[in-house]
Amino acid sequence: MTGEHRYGWQTLDSGQLLLICGAGLLVVAAIAKTGATGLVDSDLALGFGVLIAVGELARLTMPGNREVAPIATAGALGYTLLFSVGGSETTHTALEVVAVTAVGMILGALPHLAVGRAPRLDAMARRVLAVALVAFVYRFLVPDVLGKEYKWTTLAVMTVLVVLAVLADAVIAAMLRAEQVRTAFGVAVRDELRIAAPLGAAVGASGILLALAAHSMGMAALLVFAAPLLVTQIAFRKYAGIRATYLQTVRALSRVTEVGGYVEPGHSRRVSRLAVAVGRELGLSEPELLELEYAALMHDIGQLSLRDPIPGGATVLTEPAQARRIAELGAAVIRQTGVLDRVAEIVRCQCDPYRGLDGGTPPPLASRIIKVANAYDDLLGGSADRDRAAAALERMRLDGGSEYDPAVVEAASRVIERLTPLHGL
Repeated sequence: MTGEHRYGWQTLDSGQLLLICGAGLLVVAAIAKTGATGLVDSDLALGFGVLIAVGELARLTMPGNREVAPIATAGALGYTLLFSVGGSETTHTALEVVAVTAVGMILGALPHLAVGRAPRLDAMARRVLAVALVAFVYRFLVPDVLGKEYKWTTLAVMTVLVVLAVLADAVIAAMLRAEQVRTAFGVAVRDELRIAAPLGAAVGASGILLALAAHSMGMAALLVFAAPLLVTQIAFRKYAGIRATYLQTVRALSRVTEVGGYVEPGHSRRVSRLAVAVGRELGLSEPELLELEYAALMHDIGQLSLRDPIPGGATVLTEPAQARRIAELGAAVIRQTGVLDRVAEIVRCQCDPYRGLDGGTPPPLASRIIKVANAYDDLLGGSADRDRAAAALERMRLDGGSEYDPAVVEAASRVIERLTPLHGL
């Protein structure tokens, strides 16, 4: 659809569309059933619905462009896990839980839509399905097994269901992410669990505590627990916004070398994409990947100190001593920020042999990754020719005994095979 406007749904892959359609059908059925039979306890549904809407309104983006809504999810889980409120048994059904959750999420998303910040439908669908999984099992068990009084069995069932929901959500997210970023499914699962485990534990614990507190405190538990959760999420949202703005600034700075004619157009972006993909393949954590992205984007900033630009900006074709001098100058510039010392060290070591200079300390893994990604793009430029790509990788393999880390070269080979054509993506 070159040159034409693409609607949001047209950018989704088949897995995302299937997930959204499945969740959508469930929501339609839940709302239709609830509308036909009416709410069992309208005050209870309204209270939790408002909490879910506020949580969705305050949704935030985690590293790796992961959209989450901790308060909304905790509120939905709390509503799901209720067995009594102030001593009165709750009898709302699983479909009512889905309906209230979906309506609350939709209402919370409307202000974002009004200002052009459309929510990610696949992320919303996953949140609905995770809550539905807990709801259908738990609401079935409440009247026959758990009863209206708190027991240790109740807490055990709550915990097991929340853990299963977190795991199921992580697996679904990994399946989608593996397709989106062209990474191995096992790598995607590991990444999701690293992110989902801490956040899922916090959200699940909040939902369980909310349900237990409502048992003895009644609806007052909503205010007692919602206020600190909201303050925490708003603070985290501001922090996430600062991080996003910081990354945009780094990306803008990385283009200075291109505008000045020191490197080929798109070089920094291509090196960054390949480096992050290789880092993910090798198991780097999200904070490490963020540092790698910063370093890859600014790896050539030292060239600004050159009186005469290197032809094509290809440092791989220069003398090793000159390439290391450029890296050291770039690291010195980055250290002036006062907050990117680790990134500066990655940039400083990017031209060192992978075993270290003169048998010294080997450079960080991130530096070895950038060395391979930079050499690959220097040798190919903007080309997506498979023969040239194979030749570039073979050249690095032949130099692997001294300059390039063989493990990084092989990881890059696997990534390039999946991403071909890499350039222009």
